[in-house]
Formats: sequence, structure tokens, C-alpha cells
Amino acid sequence: MRVSLACAEELPDLFKALEAGDQAKVAELKDSIFKLEADADLLHREVRQNLPRTFMLPVNRRDLLDLLEMQDKIADVTQDIVGLLFERQMALPEGIKDHIHPYVEDCLNVVRHGASIIEEMDELLETGFSGPEADKVSAMIDELNTIEDQSDESGIAISSALFKFEDQMNPVSVIFWHRLIEWIGDTADYAEAVGNRLRLMISAR
Repeated sequence: MRVSLACAEELPDLFKALEAGDQAKVAELKDSIFKLEADADLLHREVRQNLPRTFMLPVNRRDLLDLLEMQDKIADVTQDIVGLLFERQMALPEGIKDHIHPYVEDCLNVVRHGASIIEEMDELLETGFSGPEADKVSAMIDELNTIEDQSDESGIAISSALFKFEDQMNPVSVIFWHRLIEWIGDTADYAEAVGNRLRLMISAR
């Protein structure tokens, strides 16, 4: 989750570089994100291969693997975002410039909060996913859902702005920008899914 967060943390600088028309910086960030995503994939494989199969765990092994999968998807979709921006040499549409940076930050805040929840995993494992630590994490997940709602509102605002401006854009560019807006939102959705998966694990105890 720390590596996936590091991937997502590159997004604000990525869209600042895009707004400035700095393709060299976009290329630099692309290399950084691709490296981090590869690191996340490696960690993902290592955990899957080494998670005990024969020892009793406080929670279902399948649930832990699903939790891991949601974390990895944050890095995956961040790579998708920078890959599309770089390959198509995309420019930031004038009509969404006032919305893109708040939207990216709102989604990134969801990922940050999701990461702070995962930092509690050691304590959850030690307490068997129950007791005061489980109550603390449940409250953090409630806050995560609230923060994700804010990112949804930002997503609606930027999509509406794009709708108003799309008659002045190349139709293919419109399609790709709608896709990018959706992918940015996916970073927050996957972070929320991390929290919700953890909530299910706690409630099953």
C-alpha cells in the first residue's frame, strides 16, 4: 500500500506538468510511476507466494488476498493514467483546468487515508481483528467513506465542465478525457474498496 500510495502521490505533479505543457516532466514522471508500479507488482507476487497456507490466520486467507489486490489496483490505474497521457501527448483542456487539480487532490486524499488504515494492519493482526483496535479502524473506514464522497462530488463537477466544453474539442480527445477522469476516480474507488474489504474482515470476527 505504501508503494501504491507513492504512485498516486505523483499525480498532482503530473497534471501540473501537463498544464504547463512540460512533456519532458511528464516523461520523467512516467518513468517514476512505471518503476513504482513494477515494485508494487513484485511485492504483490511475493506476498501471495509467501502468505501461509497451512497455518491458522485470524482472518480468511482469501480475504487477505482480495485486500492486497485492491491495493495493487491503485498502482495499476495510476500507471494507466500516465501511460495514456504520455503516449497520446495529451493537452489539458481549457474548460477543466479549474477542476482538475482539486479533483486529483480529493482522490489522492482518499488514497492517503486508505493507506493510513492499512498501517493499522499489524495491530489488527495482533488483536485478532477485534477489540478497541477494530473499533478504531472501523471509525477510520467511516471517515474514508466520507472523504470518498467528496471525491465523487469533484468527479461530477469536472465531468460537467468537460460536457460544457466538449463541442470545442476533438471527439476522440473528449472520449479519452472522460476515460482519464474515470481512471483518476478509480484511485479513490480502489482505496475505498480497501477500507470496505477490511470492514468485512472485522465484522466477520
